[in-house]
Amino acid sequence: MSRLGKVPLKLPAGVKVNVASGAVHVEGPKGKLSMAVASGLEFKVDDKGVIVGRPDDTREARSRQGLVRSLVRNMITGVSNGYTKVLELQGVGYRADARGREVHLTLGFSHPIVYTLPEGVTAKVENQTLITLAGVDRRLVGEVAADIRKLRPVEPYKGKGVRYRDEQVRRKAGKAGATGG
Repeated sequence: MSRLGKVPLKLPAGVKVNVASGAVHVEGPKGKLSMAVASGLEFKVDDKGVIVGRPDDTREARSRQGLVRSLVRNMITGVSNGYTKVLELQGVGYRADARGREVHLTLGFSHPIVYTLPEGVTAKVENQTLITLAGVDRRLVGEVAADIRKLRPVEPYKGKGVRYRDEQVRRKAGKAGATGG
């Protein structure tokens, strides 16, 4: 079991953490995030960083401490640097276009698909086949990327579809030696 829950989180310049009434609020140059926290955890915030403490040494308390520490670390990284996900469109005629809060996708269906971005996520399209999603909330950026990928998952025979930039797709061999009848 990991013992990372005890390690203090360093605060980058310009990031402020405030713990009040069962919630953690993080504010930085890119935006603000807040999260409700279950009772029982203790937070110590000073100039150097944040320490998440636990009330006892039970397995549940240790796991909750590690989870909350990771979530607070993601919030700190999000408001200081932000998160990005890059999606690639592969296929003949597959293309995307970002128009304000909407991403218009042509994915081989008989109709174009319009995906409305939630508040806090922005999209930028390069050369019609690369979609870069950006935001401060790691969970939200990942969820939007997964939703767009789900519109046309990569198929294993030709490799067509929406994929993450660093995704490796296992290709399958097609039918071999089939003769028409």
